[in-house]
Amino acid sequence: MSTSIRIDVPEALAASHARHGGASGRAWIAALPDLAAAFLDRWELRPDGPGRHGMASLVLPVTRADGTPAALKLQPVTDEHATEPVGLRVWSGDGAVRLLDHDPGTGTMLLERLDEARPLSSVADDTAALEILAGLLARLVAVPAPDGLRRLADIAAAMLDEVPRAVPALADPADRRLVRTCASAVAELVGEPGDRLLHWDLHYDNVLAGDREPWLAIDPKPLAGDPGFDLLPALDNRWDELVAAGDVSRAVLRRFDLLTEALGLDRRRAAGWTLGRVLQNALWDVEDGETALDPVQVTIATALLRHRMSGRSA
Repeated sequence: MSTSIRIDVPEALAASHARHGGASGRAWIAALPDLAAAFLDRWELRPDGPGRHGMASLVLPVTRADGTPAALKLQPVTDEHATEPVGLRVWSGDGAVRLLDHDPGTGTMLLERLDEARPLSSVADDTAALEILAGLLARLVAVPAPDGLRRLADIAAAMLDEVPRAVPALADPADRRLVRTCASAVAELVGEPGDRLLHWDLHYDNVLAGDREPWLAIDPKPLAGDPGFDLLPALDNRWDELVAAGDVSRAVLRRFDLLTEALGLDRRRAAGWTLGRVLQNALWDVEDGETALDPVQVTIATALLRHRMSGRSA
């Protein structure tokens, strides 16, 4: 099978690669149409509708030679993306999209086709959506991480090393205190980093409806570590709805309790690793030139710190 179909590169995807990847990002975008055409030929695929994209990847709906629907995912080989197929192979479709084929040299993947028009964020009932996400997360983190993944132990140690350089960049003394407090929580736990296979980015828009299962996780950034480090993306989903509830801290802790119960986690330990995730986001923001913490992250951290201080167990 041979195809002369040319793939149009979305302008927003090209701009993202130019902004974050510089010359190498622009080079990857320039080569993307030929790369897509090469894998349509190599894997005997037919385009089957418009593609979608995030900040880094292009996903094209395709049909295989036997008529099976699939999705061709094209993205650069980076530290962030290189281990995605590793995690997908280990999960083998249990709670996550199934990996059908993979080319390590280019990072190109052929995936099970899911319904990109029906993310979990389309479920109107927030509690129902969170219960679905928690059930998937519990299945994903039940698996031991394979060798070769990034490790939370190393990431946590690197964060602690970075804190003294990052704190002075924050203008508000309260922000500086909060970062130091989050670092203290990580320091308590860094010696027990865990060994589970983490998704690292499981939020409502990274769960899509499927045929094989009602809902499946996509776009993992696999990491070996403690499941508590995987909770934050679910806590700040649909933030406007938490604000509308009136008592934001109580709503955050309700989500936190639902997640920790579903995963069978020690709540104090999970709170500590979630504060570690807040710390990670703060350090990334400072690296990007920010001088203040994200108010949403501050609210979540403050609620969890009160939770830890109260000795709350349910």
